[in-house]
Amino acid sequence: MLQQLERVKAKWGGKSETVDNWLLARQRLLVSYCALAGLNTHNSSLPEANDISEFCENLMDYLSTGHFEVFDMLVDNDENGQALKHRLYPKLTQTTDAALEFNDKFAEAVTIELAEHFDSALANLGETLEERFGFEDELIEHMYASDAASQVTHRAPQ
Repeated sequence: MLQQLERVKAKWGGKSETVDNWLLARQRLLVSYCALAGLNTHNSSLPEANDISEFCENLMDYLSTGHFEVFDMLVDNDENGQALKHRLYPKLTQTTDAALEFNDKFAEAVTIELAEHFDSALANLGETLEERFGFEDELIEHMYASDAASQVTHRAPQ
């Protein structure tokens, strides 16, 4: 996931401050995810409650930014943009629901019963996030493809 993020940043970084900030938030989320997953693979105990809480905060911040600040900016109201929105938004909503479920279970306090399922829940969330990032990257690509097309069609004749 981190390698994919680096490719996305290399391709689209520096073109939009909003997208750049969003990709930085994705990086923070991934770093905190890897820290939790890494801690758990080297140690049979549950990660510290503060680490889980920090990850959940990064997760909620990232999801909120996408839904409330970025998604609508990435999709034009043209036919292609609306078709993409119609295809991807339900999938994004499913990934949001899965992330919210993880947050609701683990953000505050992890009971003994929940601790048994933390590793598998974190792994499932990782797969969900990877899928989500692919959908988001499609939205980013659409925005830049649309911008490039509109610049070509709006150039003054020479």
